[in-house]
Amino acid sequence: MPTRSARTAWQGGLTDGHGQVELTSSGAGTFDVSWPKRTADQADGTTSPEELVAAAHASCFSMQLSHDLAEAGGTPRSLEVTAEVAFDPDPKGGWMVSGITLSVRGEVDGLDGDGFAQAAEKAKAGCPISKALAVPISLEVLQD
Repeated sequence: MPTRSARTAWQGGLTDGHGQVELTSSGAGTFDVSWPKRTADQADGTTSPEELVAAAHASCFSMQLSHDLAEAGGTPRSLEVTAEVAFDPDPKGGWMVSGITLSVRGEVDGLDGDGFAQAAEKAKAGCPISKALAVPISLEVLQD
């Protein structure tokens, strides 16, 4: 099975530093990241880990929902999914992802509103990115 990867090169400290995250396995692009832009209301062309999680979750959920709608007897014509990832101060210190809101609008033949909602709930639980947010994380540390 495929493994996907990204790489970040960071220079400087947290508040005065900056970096670039590269989508290495796809080669789709390299994007600027910085702490001040991460915590600001306006990103001004700089992405963040939370935006990347939102992109991953929205695309994964769309694929899973398309599958689950078909399994329920529907034919998806179009789906528009938005994922909003909230990034807030952690009451225990530091920062945290405090929630994710998925919103979906769809045009589906063969299912009523209840069938669409049931398939969406199933997709929310079955989406691999939804599942990934609860898995153990391993860490390999190397120092030059």
